[in-house]
Order: sequence, then structure tokens, then C-alpha cells
Amino acid sequence: MPSQPGKSFDALIFDCDGVLVDSEVLAIKGERIALEALGLVYSPQDYVRKFVGLHDRAFFDALREDYHHTHGREVPDDFEDRILEGRRRERHLLTAVAGADAALRKARAHVAAVGVASSSRAHFLQSKLERTGLYDLAAPHIYSADLVAHGKPAPDIFLYAAERIGAAPERCLVLEDSENGVRAGRAAGMTVWGFLGGGHIFDGHGDRLLEAGAAHVVEDFAHFAKELDGLYKKAGQSSV
Repeated sequence: MPSQPGKSFDALIFDCDGVLVDSEVLAIKGERIALEALGLVYSPQDYVRKFVGLHDRAFFDALREDYHHTHGREVPDDFEDRILEGRRRERHLLTAVAGADAALRKARAHVAAVGVASSSRAHFLQSKLERTGLYDLAAPHIYSADLVAHGKPAPDIFLYAAERIGAAPERCLVLEDSENGVRAGRAAGMTVWGFLGGGHIFDGHGDRLLEAGAAHVVEDFAHFAKELDGLYKKAGQSSV
């Protein structure tokens, strides 16, 4: 059960990739294939732990460092393009995470404001939400880390979202699937629930999210809805 029974929130902020849309499993597959061709090999678990949740700036900086460490030279000129092409190769398979639409409606029924704070580049973020039919349910508070100086695990995007929504950080609940995202939410002073409903989740991932600072972990959106109902029932609201 949630660690703060009876506490209600002024805003509920969702991550996008791996929470609302099942993009992480697709991106990881395409990126890892491209990276293997470049001589960088990661297990799925290590890849998720190290890279998921990062903005592309930090993602490519980390990959350049790994490439230099592995090969002793700088990356080729087309390094980013090859990885992005691997990512794009799978994008036609994108779907919403099961129950994401109902979860957004549930959140709106309980909480004054709902938002999205994502490491995705702004145009990709909008496209993914539109293609999966979630944009109108999440709008207008949809924010990309393109808008801030530092991406996750820095708190910038969550603090930016809270400011635009008009909620104090300590009155925000965040739903995140990555260790980097959990750390960002906690650094912003928010309560974070870990989410395990995406296709990229592996055994032990929930424990990793708790170790990163998540107050609670939900298996999927059915579990999330049940917990949210329970949280607000304890806070004195009727179940929706």
C-alpha cells in the first residue's frame, strides 16, 4: 500500500515513455541493434538501468563516453544518426500502455491537475501522445526536457511542470518507470510511485525503483487505479 495513507495531492505528473506509451521496449530493441553494429553491447537490464529516462543530450553523452572507453577513439560522424535510425525502425509498432487512457481519466477525477513531464524531445513527445490517442487526455500540461537546462535525473523538468501547473512540488505525485526518473522526482521534492506496466520491465526492476527513492510501486494501471481510489478514500473523497 502507499506509504502515505490519507494524503491527497494537487497534481499528478506522469512520465510518458514506458508509462503512458509503450515506447521504451521498442526504442531499446532498435537502439541496441544499432549500438551492437558500433561495437557497444549491453544486456537489456543494464541498458534499462543506465539509459532509460535520460534526455537525448545525456543519453548520447554517455554513449560517446562508453564508445571512447571501448574503442579508444571518438565516435564516427554518423554516430547519433545511426542510433536514431535504429530507434525509428520500430516506431510504427507504438501503442499506448494498457489502461493509460483510463488512468488519465481516473487521475483527472481525483486530482486538480494532471501533467506529463518527459525526457522525450518535444516533437516526439507530442507525436507519440497523438498517435496513441492520449494527447487530449493529458493536455495542456505536457512538458519536454527540451524546455529545461538539465534532463532527468536532475529535477528540472518536474520543477518546471509543477510551476506551470501551479502546484507546490511537495503536493505533486509522480508516476515513473525508470531509476533516473524516480531520482529526478525525488530531487524535486515530490512523492514518486514506480510503474511496472511497460513492456521493458525486467525481474527486480521494482526493487530498483524503490532503492532509487520510490515511495511505492504499482504493477500496472489497474493496480494504480485501485491504489489511487484507496488513497483518496482515506483522504475523505468518494471513490470514482
